[in-house]
Amino acid sequence: MAVLVVQLDASDPPARLGDWLRTAGLELDVRALDAGDELPADLGAHDAIVVLGGAMGALDDATTPFLPAVRSLLRQAVSDEVPTLGVCLGHQLLAVANGGQIRRMPDGPEIGAQLVAKRTAAADDPLFAALPITPDVLQWHFDEVHVLPPGAVQLASSPTCDQQAFRLGRLAWGIQFHIETDAEIVRAWADEDRGTLDDDELEAIVARAVTIDDDLAEVWAPFATSFADVVRDPDSVPEPHTTPSTTAGPLTDPAAIRAALAAEANAARGLLPMPGLRRPDDA
Repeated sequence: MAVLVVQLDASDPPARLGDWLRTAGLELDVRALDAGDELPADLGAHDAIVVLGGAMGALDDATTPFLPAVRSLLRQAVSDEVPTLGVCLGHQLLAVANGGQIRRMPDGPEIGAQLVAKRTAAADDPLFAALPITPDVLQWHFDEVHVLPPGAVQLASSPTCDQQAFRLGRLAWGIQFHIETDAEIVRAWADEDRGTLDDDELEAIVARAVTIDDDLAEVWAPFATSFADVVRDPDSVPEPHTTPSTTAGPLTDPAAIRAALAAEANAARGLLPMPGLRRPDDA
């Protein structure tokens, strides 16, 4: 099975995600657009597409001329039901290519080792169902998906960034966080952002990120295997269930957050309706 892997920036290669997908039996066709590789005109020769992250914005066409072609492939992938995974910037590109909106994060970037919380729709999702209710992730982004594409289903959120993961149609997934990173990649990102972020904070962020490497692999290597299963047998994947949007306000008290996560865990088991974990104010 041939997977088109779109590398947008030399700083974010497939790394461990690529290793996990190969171990799961997929063949990767990595196109390093930052190094001048060309994209195919369509996905006819590929069974899936993975789009990685990068330092540019999803609509920075003036400085990154290949972005329109990437968005075009992502529209085609959703329309033709080609298995798709967007990571960080890839998540944002998947959203805007299909009618969503992005914005600069109003409270500043989300960076470092964090937890995200699964939403009710994740309970029977082919990729998210088996994940812990609050999996470890590595964040490094200044922009966010502000409005999901029409028909998209939210799969994960956090108090800082509401749209952490979504599914669009049967076979397309976007995740705002990074799962591909290792310690070397994180250290390189910290070096690139010195001057933008506080040096002492960056050192603490890197130290913490390194400590969760094994936790990330434990959670996200099986996720990659689940994606490979979808690539091998896309016809077995049913349509996602739609979930009504929550109108609850943001939770900031730690006890309230724990209570909401406990209720969400029960909701995922079909015991309770899910309360909203967070609803950001529109900018």
